[in-house]
Amino acid sequence: MTTPKERIAALRSLMKQHQLAAYIVPGTDPHASEYMADHWKETTWLSGFKGETGTVLVTLGEAFLWTDSRYYLQAEKELAGTGVTLMRESDIDTPSIPQWLCLNLRQGDTVGLNPEMFSVKAYAAWEAELAEAGLRLHSIDFIRQLWTEDRPAIPQVPLYEYKEQYAGESTESKLARLRAEFARRKADTMVISALDEIAWLLNIRGLDVDFNPVVISYVLVEKEACTLFVAPEKLTPEALRYLIGHHIAVQDYENIFAALRLLPHDSVVLFDGARLNRALYEAIPTECRKLDVQSPVLVMKSRKNPVELEGERKAMRQDAVALTRFFKWLEEDAFANGATPTEYDLMEKLHSFRMMGENFVVESFGTIAGYQGNGAIVHYEATPADCAVVRPEGMLLLDSGGQYLDGTTDITRTVWLGGAIPEQAKLDYTYVLKGHIALGDIHWPRGTRGNQLDALAKQYMWQAGITYGHGTGHGVGHFLGCHEGPQNVRTDNNPTVLQPGNICSDEPGIYRTGKWGVRIENLVAVTEAPLTDARTTDDNWLCWETLTLCYYDTTLIEMSLLTEHERAWLNAYHRRVADEVCPLLRADEADWLRNKCRPV
Repeated sequence: MTTPKERIAALRSLMKQHQLAAYIVPGTDPHASEYMADHWKETTWLSGFKGETGTVLVTLGEAFLWTDSRYYLQAEKELAGTGVTLMRESDIDTPSIPQWLCLNLRQGDTVGLNPEMFSVKAYAAWEAELAEAGLRLHSIDFIRQLWTEDRPAIPQVPLYEYKEQYAGESTESKLARLRAEFARRKADTMVISALDEIAWLLNIRGLDVDFNPVVISYVLVEKEACTLFVAPEKLTPEALRYLIGHHIAVQDYENIFAALRLLPHDSVVLFDGARLNRALYEAIPTECRKLDVQSPVLVMKSRKNPVELEGERKAMRQDAVALTRFFKWLEEDAFANGATPTEYDLMEKLHSFRMMGENFVVESFGTIAGYQGNGAIVHYEATPADCAVVRPEGMLLLDSGGQYLDGTTDITRTVWLGGAIPEQAKLDYTYVLKGHIALGDIHWPRGTRGNQLDALAKQYMWQAGITYGHGTGHGVGHFLGCHEGPQNVRTDNNPTVLQPGNICSDEPGIYRTGKWGVRIENLVAVTEAPLTDARTTDDNWLCWETLTLCYYDTTLIEMSLLTEHERAWLNAYHRRVADEVCPLLRADEADWLRNKCRPV
């Protein structure tokens, strides 16, 4: 077993052989995935850093890791003694990696990277920026040569059909819609590498990636054919029957490169440059016309059909049962007889309750159970070896979700466990709740983008001189990724307008380093707004349907700061939670929940 120092030394030896001044190892995979199979966790292997986001830069004399503020504390621990220096990319004075290279390398130097790990657009942006300083990019995969001992294999878990009773639309219908987009753009084919798009388009699911029921594969869609490139070990007789029955041809996973090279030279090829990796792009014949467009599949997938939306509602009810049972246990039993559960124990207990739910498969991401100061670490992750003991006092932030065959859930609740509540804690909770309600209760005209709504969730914090660095809302998949696009609600200028059927989170937060974190999150779906007499236009307006069903901790609310409208919203929401969830609970559980949902 080698150490990060030894691995970096071996990498430098290869760099010298190939006359490279620097080498880049990004925390990505060939499919632009948020969560990767262990096979592609190359930054972790090289540096020891285990965070979800990070890029390693190695020169002949130095090594650095760029990551954002969510992972600073974690990176400081994990990089200690490795010779890798942390670069705090969220800090305003930290240069980007291309900027650093332009400032520190000499004109004529060459920078190496594996093009499979860079999207077409990212590669082009780096290439252009480096060229201004006289630097060149060179495509080469060094990690494949170095990481030979104990490298996990690409998962080969069998894929399975995702039945139309859950998907709400057949594969044939989805392919027909995609081919209609071909006709509109006068295209012949499309290559797709994003795993969530492949799973949605072909109505298949798998267990290849943590928290995401996807299948490691590629797809080539042509006017009259569709080919899935996947490891043969993943094809059971049932899976083959399904694919063949839906006229989907099958080839080996690695054959995608050869298939692209054989495309007719007069082909017009669609691809999404933000998601397709550069190596696949390079395999397309130069004679082909290449159209870089936002993936039509990404857009279609983001607009949930009525079956998917009803499935989400069903999944939310199942999730609400699990959360009610968990919070009741936390209040009544967790600390009984002097017990001292840890954050990790809480994660395990919540999982046990979710497992009881109908059609539950797996968590939709790693549960965040942040007690007191750990709640202020936005992407905190407790482990059996590194977690806090939880006591019946102070603040707990719990961010969790489940993957059900019916849909995907994601919810955050912040609760007070006991003791006197500091005034600042109540103010923080109330500012967050007011912003959460303001965003969740708004109506807007068609054509509105998520970034135009973002300030609604922050307005009360801003008035108090407080803000947060993460997005207010991310898109959510249907029994797919907990985080999906193209829609979101955040400060960045995203040109995507909100459309009926989109699902987003609504999750403002306040974080007090070393004290506590407050975040409140519901999932909300875009839907048609009811007509009102007050409108000055005849345009159809949109609003959110709140999908999540879980009570808010009213003991943390500074009631004097709530308006009558906010009180009415909160009481109506709690009535709905009680009405929909109590019939699914035992009598004692239902009584407990009704008490939590009593009017304020």
